[in-house]
Amino acid sequence: MLAYARLAPAGFRRYSTYRQAMSAGLATNVVFGLLRMAVLVAAVSQGPIAGYDVAATATYVWLGQGIMAFVVLWGDKALAERVRSGDVVVDLYRPWHLQAALFAEDVGRAGFALLVRFVPPVLFGALLFPFHWPRPAAFPLFAVSLLLALAVSFGMRFLLNTAAFWLLDSRGLLGLYTLATWLLCGLSVPLAFFPGWARTALAFTPFPSMLQSPVDVFLEHGAAWTTLAHQAGWAVLVLAAGHLALRRAVRKVVVQGG
Repeated sequence: MLAYARLAPAGFRRYSTYRQAMSAGLATNVVFGLLRMAVLVAAVSQGPIAGYDVAATATYVWLGQGIMAFVVLWGDKALAERVRSGDVVVDLYRPWHLQAALFAEDVGRAGFALLVRFVPPVLFGALLFPFHWPRPAAFPLFAVSLLLALAVSFGMRFLLNTAAFWLLDSRGLLGLYTLATWLLCGLSVPLAFFPGWARTALAFTPFPSMLQSPVDVFLEHGAAWTTLAHQAGWAVLVLAAGHLALRRAVRKVVVQGG
């Protein structure tokens, strides 16, 4: 456990060295947030849609701009590249559980992203636009929802990366995942705008847990505890699936190595 506890600060320090990249990403977040604001506010300016008035829409936009960087909504391929190069063998022989080690490092990365990529755009939106602030009791629940969103996102990204053990090139799969995530997690438009049957279908996927669920908790849309339970369930499922996929991958590596 001590090793994993040390990996989180190491992940924070590692990503804090990329200050120019973080600054460029923050600027991009703000620009795209303004573009999304223009489109969505125009849609609700004549009247609320599915419970979203101008203030709720602005809150949704700027929270989404921060959450997408916090959870790495577009996925990553660091582990997949190590699988392709063969360097993952070194990781597998280290005295740790690879999934837990990478998750600990991702928590550190998320901590830095929280300070640099989440807080600034939310404050920018709150200062310049109407903003919906929840009751004080909702803030701890929102923090828990953010952590669960990170766990679900990491679990999905880990599963995608482990696919590289069986696929010659997993970049196509990552591209499909990115496209699906941006549409189905609630980043493009609030999922409340979707037809009822679509919302029901999405409840059987992990995508809303990565972005729409924390926004709903902050906006106090629906029962917060139900939302958190849904997120927790998906976090357990995707992390367990990643654990099983890693075991199969290790067995495959051992057999091939033998």
